[in-house]
Amino acid sequence: MTTTVADYVLQRLREWDVEQVFGYPGDGINGLVTAFGAAGDEPRFVQARHEEMAAFEAVGYAKFSGRVGVCVATSGPGAIHLLNGLYDAKLDHVPVVAIVGQTARSAMGGSYQQEVDLQALFKDVASEYLVEVNVPEQLPNALDRAIRTALAQRAPTALIIPADVQELPYSPPEHEFKHVPSSPPGHPRAKVVPPDEELTRAAEVLNAGEKVAILIGQGARNAVTEVREVAELTGAGVAKALLGKDVLPDDLPYVTGAIGLLGTRPSYELMNDCDTLLIIGSGFPYSQFLPPFGQARAVQIDLDARFLGLRYPTEVTLLGDAKSTLEQLIPLLERKTERAWRERIEKNVTEWSDTVTRQAMLAADPINPMRIVHELSERIPEDAIVTADSGSTANWYARNLRIRGRIRASLSGTLATMGPGVPYAIGAKFAHPDRPVVALVGDGAMQMNGLAELLTLARYRELWADQRCVICVFHNGDLNQVTWELRAMGGAPKFEPSQSLPEVSYADFARGIGLGGIAVDDPERLGDAWATALDADVPTVLDVRCDPEVPPIPPHATFEQIKSMTESVLKGDPNAWHLVAQGLKTKVQELLPMRT
Repeated sequence: MTTTVADYVLQRLREWDVEQVFGYPGDGINGLVTAFGAAGDEPRFVQARHEEMAAFEAVGYAKFSGRVGVCVATSGPGAIHLLNGLYDAKLDHVPVVAIVGQTARSAMGGSYQQEVDLQALFKDVASEYLVEVNVPEQLPNALDRAIRTALAQRAPTALIIPADVQELPYSPPEHEFKHVPSSPPGHPRAKVVPPDEELTRAAEVLNAGEKVAILIGQGARNAVTEVREVAELTGAGVAKALLGKDVLPDDLPYVTGAIGLLGTRPSYELMNDCDTLLIIGSGFPYSQFLPPFGQARAVQIDLDARFLGLRYPTEVTLLGDAKSTLEQLIPLLERKTERAWRERIEKNVTEWSDTVTRQAMLAADPINPMRIVHELSERIPEDAIVTADSGSTANWYARNLRIRGRIRASLSGTLATMGPGVPYAIGAKFAHPDRPVVALVGDGAMQMNGLAELLTLARYRELWADQRCVICVFHNGDLNQVTWELRAMGGAPKFEPSQSLPEVSYADFARGIGLGGIAVDDPERLGDAWATALDADVPTVLDVRCDPEVPPIPPHATFEQIKSMTESVLKGDPNAWHLVAQGLKTKVQELLPMRT
């Protein structure tokens, strides 16, 4: 039997240990679809409900597995649909390879049906590597480079294969001019360490500091032990950028939690009061939440030189991977004997933990959204994976979810796009079929694409050894984050025609397609509902009616700022007085004395 180009693409993916490809069929990839059938569905073709969801599933898979995610789509509309998920990968530095079809070579330039200039379309999102395969001999080099580049640069890459090329007999490159051979698949690794003199300078800065703060991002994930040792030596507190939320557990007394608009007061105070800042593996974009310029001396460690010195004026920039760099830096650090700074940080963390608990337990109509995540934190298995969608849900994920054990967690950190919560969860289940997964999703995102993707969850659930997958819907009937942005930043009341959502029972929908469904509108039943969902032997939707008027108050918000927002709300916002009451109740909890 003749091996086609499409056959060879799948063979090479198998050689790269790619076990599944997330996609949606179309005539621009008929050759590839045929090859999947001929190969006995190895790698597995995971059919999403939409190409954008296929890309998100590849991103979720890559985030939680550490391996390359692969997605596939047809020419024209299918390729266009991939873009949002690929941009999510680009902005969060995730290795994803997109394989897309194109109209036949002989029809190109003829305004053929579904013909789109894919080179122009993908030029930005796949800027690290983008190639169109026009002869069989371009393989395997083109595919190998797409995978190697995605892994090396932690970025999306794209391979365009015209429909007729997919069906051509595969002929390997020969040893002659213009033919490019390729080495076997491999996963090279290296330790990247800065020069000794730069490490010495960094140590001098950190040793001189009296109030050291550390900010970590996802780039510190391979250096957990080393970050903890540096924090102990320097007496520092550690704040976490959103993509680094799962790097350190929240039960460490000096971990101040998330930073930024979605962050905690201890993180805000840590940055506002420190005299020295160490940034490890983070491109956190909001410089207003870092120390005031000129206040702190700063050292930054990053594997990507493009991000060094980008967010804050750094005195020393260390180009290297976090683990290897910290291993070389630690022997140069002096242990600080004065621990007043550390004691202050730990006191702030303890008080904030008490505050957040009180805020979560406040009465609301009907359920306080903070309590949803608080009750999860009380029960979540220590090997769980958590995904969160964008919107107000991200606020409660950032502030109320407590990381412990081996918990992994992520969301669309930089693009902050709606819709990845459920497909991320599906990607996570393919990455770790033996671990429970929880998705925290607003009802806006659920209506946008989550409901349809529950069908994908139902279709593939039996492949997973552990079928526990809880999709928790924050059911408040409102596009809540935008509503609060209108109030807080625009000084405008809620505009019902754009913000209110149609009513639907997410639990009923889940039960209708063979999944579990639990509806909750009583806060006293919430804990038991979480326990039931987390113990279920089938993926389960937890449909929680929650109050849209509980405000996501930033950690630095003052009563004057709340007063300004209140005045704008009272101009004509529905449920204005309830909203004001919830905001004041929430803020007051920060002023109450710590319970002992």
